[in-house]
Amino acid sequence: MAVGWSRDGDVQQQIDASVAEAVTLARSRLPEGESLRHCEMCEEPIPEARRNAVPGVRLCLACQSAVEKQQRTPELFNRRGSKDSQLK
Repeated sequence: MAVGWSRDGDVQQQIDASVAEAVTLARSRLPEGESLRHCEMCEEPIPEARRNAVPGVRLCLACQSAVEKQQRTPELFNRRGSKDSQLK
């Protein structure tokens, strides 16, 4: 199904690219290696259950939540409604 002046499949390609970017970002944030026993930021002990559940964990739950809040990327505009997103 073509939308406007775009060729068939262009809209799906844009959706696929957005999903691929999100997956790449999520994978880059996964911890690797051996889990630490104490948090890198606050030096509080990391519970054994968390160390077993998340391999390579380096932060306690409170510090990890704070880091994730800072990492959120703001939505600058709605791609569906933006004239810039309309493929020609």
